[in-house]
Amino acid sequence: MLEVKNLNAHYGAIHALKGISFTVNKGEIVTLIGSNGAGKSTTLNSISGLIKNRKGSIKFEDEEIIKCRTDEIVKRGIVQVPEGRRIFAELTVEENLKMGAYLRNDSDGVKKDMKKVFDMFPRLAERKTQLGGTLSGGEQQMLAIARALLSKPKLLMLDEPSMGLAPIIVEQIFAFIKEMNEKDGLTILLVEQNANMALSIAHRGYVLETGNIVLSDTAEKLRTDDEVRKAYLGEG
Repeated sequence: MLEVKNLNAHYGAIHALKGISFTVNKGEIVTLIGSNGAGKSTTLNSISGLIKNRKGSIKFEDEEIIKCRTDEIVKRGIVQVPEGRRIFAELTVEENLKMGAYLRNDSDGVKKDMKKVFDMFPRLAERKTQLGGTLSGGEQQMLAIARALLSKPKLLMLDEPSMGLAPIIVEQIFAFIKEMNEKDGLTILLVEQNANMALSIAHRGYVLETGNIVLSDTAEKLRTDDEVRKAYLGEG
């Protein structure tokens, strides 16, 4: 579904991505793990078209998209849940969800999907008239994911969904991610500093270090790799 080849990205003079290549197949959860500054978020932002100073190839469903605008990329079916949630604090939960469906013109389908996300996240249903900025961190993360789902993504990209959340909420969020993949067949590209949680639900993974992919394998094999365990899973 997604094929990234020799992707380079720069922030001014900083060479953030140094020719990385990877793939995401339809129906997979693929995770990118690595320490802060490794280039994980830069990779997602490059795919979304948010970083302009980039070179290489990004193909989605066999079509080159590296020169597409961000709105065109969303129309094609790639939707990103950004780091830090970025919900609309002054809009209600329901209004935030409607913003996710902004590019759609199938009102019946939007209503059906709205009901679906409220069934998936009953806490949002209870708070649908509440302002987004008054929600807890976990509720805001649920809202950010639900808003993305209203865009009807083919590929959902999640950037640090566990950041700043209590462990019990992190478990809930990852259970939702796994459910979206297993029940709905949604393809997911997951960036996550909590490598153990990411590898527990992913099919495959790539390890990023200072803008380079240094290791790739099945999630199961990465979890048992000695170097990965020492560097990213906090194990001796």
